[in-house]
Amino acid sequence: MANNKIHKDLPKPLVFSGPSGSGKSTLIKRLKEDDGEYLGFSVSHTTRKPRPGEKDGVDYHYTNREDMIKAVNNGEFIETAEFSGNMYGTSKKAVEDVVRQHKVCILDIDMQGVKSVRKTDLNPIYIFVKPPSMEVLESRLRGRQTESEEAIQKRLQTAKKEMEFIDEEHKNGSFVVINDDIEVAYQHLRGIIMEEIAKAKNFKYKSKGRTVDGSGEGLVNGK
Repeated sequence: MANNKIHKDLPKPLVFSGPSGSGKSTLIKRLKEDDGEYLGFSVSHTTRKPRPGEKDGVDYHYTNREDMIKAVNNGEFIETAEFSGNMYGTSKKAVEDVVRQHKVCILDIDMQGVKSVRKTDLNPIYIFVKPPSMEVLESRLRGRQTESEEAIQKRLQTAKKEMEFIDEEHKNGSFVVINDDIEVAYQHLRGIIMEEIAKAKNFKYKSKGRTVDGSGEGLVNGK
């Protein structure tokens, strides 16, 4: 199954990234409302325990650190990160599961995750959402009134690095959506992804009953 990629006739996955407060989650929510039938989210893995009401395979794939490290070393993950002592990650199989549903797979990941995806042959469309300025971003974070001053300052420090990273990615051909006005930003975003949505629609109506690549295996590989 070496060198197999996502089938060329299927829509490319979408990798979303951007600092907290950029409005990324709001834009993705709008996409789900308008085209949810053709979109799918890969279910991430985590080593943390399920919270009340969460379901394995729906909210996360819950696992333990030993098994997840083993899977990472085996090359089964596209990207991983660690927060508050717990591991999180996106497995190749999680993306394949969405692809097999003939949907556009959405990956919502951080800066380090993007760097990891770059090392695979997933070949997604990279979309970075950013505020018009750091001043606007700070205003949005403070407007939430949900975090301490220390937490806000930490987010701002992280955001500064992310904004610099986004500028570099833009030079390399990635798409950047500046969220100053949410409606304008959303229309820009839809213009970027409409071709992939169209592929998902066409595939749904023309390819019912077929496997994705003839075998249903090996859709995503690392280099």
